[in-house]
Amino acid sequence: MRRSLSLRLHREAVARYTLALFVTVLMLVIRRALDPLLGTYIPYLLVLPAVVISARYCGVGPSILTSALAFFGEQYWFIPPLHTFAIVGATEWASAVVYFVVSAVIILFAENNRHTLASLALSIEKLEQASEALRNSHEHLERRVKERTRELQAKNIELIHQAEVVRELSGRLLQTQDEERRRLARDLHDSLGQLVAALGMNLSLLQSALPQLGRSETRLVTDCMATVQELSRQIRTISHLLHPPLLDEVGLSSALQWYVEEFAQRSNIKVTLELSPELGRLPRDAEISIFRVVQECLTNIHRHSGSTTAGVRITCVNGDVRTEVWDAGKGISPERLSLLSSAGRGGVGIRGMRERLRQFGGTLEVSSGTNGTVVIATLPSAHAAAVGGSEQVA
Repeated sequence: MRRSLSLRLHREAVARYTLALFVTVLMLVIRRALDPLLGTYIPYLLVLPAVVISARYCGVGPSILTSALAFFGEQYWFIPPLHTFAIVGATEWASAVVYFVVSAVIILFAENNRHTLASLALSIEKLEQASEALRNSHEHLERRVKERTRELQAKNIELIHQAEVVRELSGRLLQTQDEERRRLARDLHDSLGQLVAALGMNLSLLQSALPQLGRSETRLVTDCMATVQELSRQIRTISHLLHPPLLDEVGLSSALQWYVEEFAQRSNIKVTLELSPELGRLPRDAEISIFRVVQECLTNIHRHSGSTTAGVRITCVNGDVRTEVWDAGKGISPERLSLLSSAGRGGVGIRGMRERLRQFGGTLEVSSGTNGTVVIATLPSAHAAAVGGSEQVA
């Protein structure tokens, strides 16, 4: 590598000195051709361009060589006495001094200019290298950003898919829960209810023989009859709370009327129910969802609000079914309300209501203050289209 570099530098030096020699000879030939016109007038004028060219393209050494050769050629061939290097007279000396001073200035100026150009070229090269490095870094960063974006998009798609799977599983879980409630309600009514009814009939037969029994036996049978009647009522109530048969038989309006009346009796909370005349039969799952939302809201009012009044209103707005449940209780604290308003946060009941409504593209809004709490559930018209007649306001 060092040998090739030395060889290249040697070749460049030979080329520069050759060019300087060629330019010098060329200028002397031109000076010879113009000698009849110029004579000794302004000596060294035509050889200065050779110095300029050598200084510009060949460097300091070749420029000095050109200056010397041009001076001696001018002195030998064109300045009297000819064919000698002798300088005669003060004028000739002054011309020679001026020539070398001008040549030196030209060489120094050209060298300084060459260094400036070299520095500028080096700066430009460094700038280009920095620009190239910056461009490479930018391209690398863009590639990384694109790769990261693709990874994030893939993760996002995966999360969306997982969320859809979870939502689907939640919907199936809610449906399974409703089916299980329906089955338990039916089993309570058909099996346990029938056993209690049979026990009641047997006690009725036994009651006909009370005159033949003593006072304590009579009181015992009477207490058993009362217990059986209360047990039958409790079984019927639990069965209806698990899944009101009216919900399947005649629809949401009748089921809500029965539930609100039963709730008011059990809780001593006065509940008003308003049903839109436009509200007809809805798809079974939609009716179950609205019923469970009302059931959960009234249960929360009874447990937490301390209110003695509550209200339920179901209206149809532009085809959407809007369910509002409110109370006049102590309200919900801002911190708790913030948790309830956050997706995926809040109590089990609130999450269950949200998940039920989400299956139909619906929404749940909870607002609260010192005057009470309002819960608004909305089912879009695309999922809550009525399929039958209408119910009157209760």
